[in-house]
Amino acid sequence: MTLTVKEEYLAALKEGQKEQAKLTALGKDPEPAVLEELLPDMSKMAVQELRSQEIPMDRIVGTVTRGRISALTAGFMPLLPEESEFALKWMALCEAHLSDTGLRDPILCYEYLGSFYVQEGNKRVSVLKHFGNTRILSDIRRILPERTDDPRIRAYYEFVDFHRATGSYDIQFQKPGEYTKLFTALNKKPGEIWTEEERRRFSARCANFKEAFEALGGRAKELRCEDALLLWLRVYPYDELGTMSAKALKESLSGLWEDVQVTADPEPVQVHTAPEAAQPSLITKLISLAPKRLNVGMIYQQDEEISTWTRGHAQGAAHLQAAFPDQVKVREYRHADTPEETLTLLDQAVEEGADLIFTTTPLLLGATLKAAVKYPKVRFLNCSAGTSLSSVRSYYCRIYEGKFITGMIAGAMAKNDLIGYVASYPILGVPASINAFTLGARMTNPRAKVLLEWSCLEGNAVEKLIARGARVISNRDVPLPNAHYMVLGEYGTYLIDEAGRLSPLASPCWMWGKLYENLVRTVLSGSYDQKKAPEAINYWWGMDSGVIDVQMTELVPEGIRTLAEAMMDRIKTGALLPFQRELVSQDGEIKNDGSRDLSSRELLTMDYLLEGVEGAIPAYGELLPMSRALVRELGLHTEDLPAEA
Repeated sequence: MTLTVKEEYLAALKEGQKEQAKLTALGKDPEPAVLEELLPDMSKMAVQELRSQEIPMDRIVGTVTRGRISALTAGFMPLLPEESEFALKWMALCEAHLSDTGLRDPILCYEYLGSFYVQEGNKRVSVLKHFGNTRILSDIRRILPERTDDPRIRAYYEFVDFHRATGSYDIQFQKPGEYTKLFTALNKKPGEIWTEEERRRFSARCANFKEAFEALGGRAKELRCEDALLLWLRVYPYDELGTMSAKALKESLSGLWEDVQVTADPEPVQVHTAPEAAQPSLITKLISLAPKRLNVGMIYQQDEEISTWTRGHAQGAAHLQAAFPDQVKVREYRHADTPEETLTLLDQAVEEGADLIFTTTPLLLGATLKAAVKYPKVRFLNCSAGTSLSSVRSYYCRIYEGKFITGMIAGAMAKNDLIGYVASYPILGVPASINAFTLGARMTNPRAKVLLEWSCLEGNAVEKLIARGARVISNRDVPLPNAHYMVLGEYGTYLIDEAGRLSPLASPCWMWGKLYENLVRTVLSGSYDQKKAPEAINYWWGMDSGVIDVQMTELVPEGIRTLAEAMMDRIKTGALLPFQRELVSQDGEIKNDGSRDLSSRELLTMDYLLEGVEGAIPAYGELLPMSRALVRELGLHTEDLPAEA
């Protein structure tokens, strides 16, 4: 039965009264936002006149002036009685909307930070919202905020560039760098102007995705559809947004829902710095969760003959098998060298019964996430640091503790006070290792200078350091507990004599076997599966867990060896925290006054170098092409990276 315009108004009024009561009960403002109150100096701000276009209704959040906002709810539903002038005008617009001509005139909105405030046409917005319209034609005046380093402002100016290319208001990221990731996922170049067909297609696909997002309760949970879309595009190709049925799209997003919820957390990663022992009261409950047998899959890039990194993890797998000969069966899968090969090996591991799968380099994370969505009952872990995913946990070692010890040894052995340091990549955790090494060197030699070079840049880093005068050099770490690697001259900290001969001293060492043993023990105890809510877990263990050691050769003098071993014992017990001291950066800024230790997050995301280091963290554009994929995954400032297909 067709309702009269009066009945439509009464129905809209009822909607408004319900919304007002609900928002009031939640302690939220039931009225539309007012731009003039948000921006008292609005008249002094720069304004751009934009062309008329259809804008998303859900981006309309308020009015420009206070005027008669008491007539409307925050969602633009009416509140005044049916005999009011407002109601009569609303009904007249309703009648025009239902006629053959419809409501064709554009409203006038001011846009600020991607949200719209109505100057003219609030009743038209109300009528069309009541009838479920999702878009409305609008003339737009954009208010430009002053450019600052504030992340929200930076993200907005990235949106301005995005809108210039796409004409879309459908995507509103809150953090810088997200539009770059979106362009990469869409295989588009930033600044490339989209065709009208591309714009319509993108708008339609965003609408389909938003429908699935809201059907899963995303709006009610105050999650952000844009963040969910970016995560979804890490698993599925963009074109599938146009081919999936509504049901299939909802199911695909449902498989990522815990990860979507985690992304909404301001600090999503929960860092576990030591293996957790089950509390006595939980033991009975955990026993019921613990698997009787566990099938473990180890996924490697390359193989042991090619990669020393893989060799370390393979030895860790052998240790794991020996530690649990009756409870655990370990299968190894090599040459996950492309995303396609990785997915094939992950499928094979699951088909062969894997309950727990370790992917052993950060570059395998994308494929691991896809497999985790495909096989939700399998536990997946990726060897990386700080990954903000619930379905894939990450694990790594606090290598900076070993670097602190080898720094002490280097400082004591550097006769000319110059120590070379070869760093790997500008990624999470690496500056902490450089700085810890420097702190250790200056503990035994206050005059020490650490000369920094990078293996991810053009040229031979060791030759550069020798040319700069370094006669003690710290190179890459020993990949497994075998001091023989230091004799090769490519690992650890070593002396260089005048003839260029290398004499190995010491190196941090990854004890992957102990790490895998500890992780599997948490699964066998049942504690691994104890989650109160979706969370991203990063296991970041150190010397106190037995997963980092320092190998020393006989060339380390007895007194220095004794000191190093004593300091290692103090680190293991927590009596020595390398960064609980005054920390001064290269530019003289005090980063820590010495009254506290740095948090795990501060250490992982450390993006500065301390005084005593002579060198700099390289920019993305300076890196060798082969180094860029890892930096895109785990870089210190991924929000500043350019889009790259």
